[in-house]
Amino acid sequence: MTDTQRVNIGKQHPAAYKALLALSSEVQETVAAAGLDPLLVELLKIRTSQINGCAFCLRMHTRDALEKGENPDRIAVLPAWEETGYFSDTDRAALRLTEAIAYVADGHVGDEDYNAASAVLTTDQVSAVAWLATVMNAFNRVAITSRYPVGN
Repeated sequence: MTDTQRVNIGKQHPAAYKALLALSSEVQETVAAAGLDPLLVELLKIRTSQINGCAFCLRMHTRDALEKGENPDRIAVLPAWEETGYFSDTDRAALRLTEAIAYVADGHVGDEDYNAASAVLTTDQVSAVAWLATVMNAFNRVAITSRYPVGN
């Protein structure tokens, strides 16, 4: 990271940031109504932030997941979730769809990824995961662009 001073875009345009927070609140209600496990929701936030390289969001959502009782081993192996036995079919479907959305520039959300997710998740859950990934990608971009401080 450089020492270049950045504009905190959330503070520069608070109405836009407030709208993003309102969308995030709505999405949190959506994921809960869709029956997604709160621990899975935090893992999806972490995984999106890992892909995007957002240190601020990684720290925040890792702490949130641990406070909610997430197993530290699941967090530790999250980038290699496909190689472990820690994740249920629902977890795997949601992680796969979340990754496809985060990597959208690498080939959009392909039918293979979408179909794999929709084979396990309900339509409400597919939509909720997609909205969660969308909001997390937005928050990652706000934090990264503004260079939210993390650590020393």
